[in-house]
Amino acid sequence: MSSQEYIFIEELTAFTQIGVYDWEQKIKQKLIFDVEMAWDSEQAAKTDDVQFCLNYAEVSEFILNYVEKRAFLLIERVAYEVIEQLHQHFQIKHIRLKLRKPDAVAQAKSVGIVVEKSFQ
Repeated sequence: MSSQEYIFIEELTAFTQIGVYDWEQKIKQKLIFDVEMAWDSEQAAKTDDVQFCLNYAEVSEFILNYVEKRAFLLIERVAYEVIEQLHQHFQIKHIRLKLRKPDAVAQAKSVGIVVEKSFQ
């Protein structure tokens, strides 16, 4: 029997330059990440050994460092770049990322994008 496991991070909050308007490029705005990453956790479960885990603290720190050190116009770019970087850095084969920009639209709690991508 096989199973599919996902390691997840919910509501990871980053502050970065994001937006298409001039005033947005002069401030830091909040972005909220929800990330699901396919990961074979069976070896970690059998051995109780951290070396077989996907370290969610490292992944979180990686996302924050990547996003907060750059400026972006579009959340679409942020989402796709973060997915690509996670794949390259941690060899994650399937990632689902939900990215929200709170208060971007006055009448909405947040707006955003959901991207799901698999790698060979």
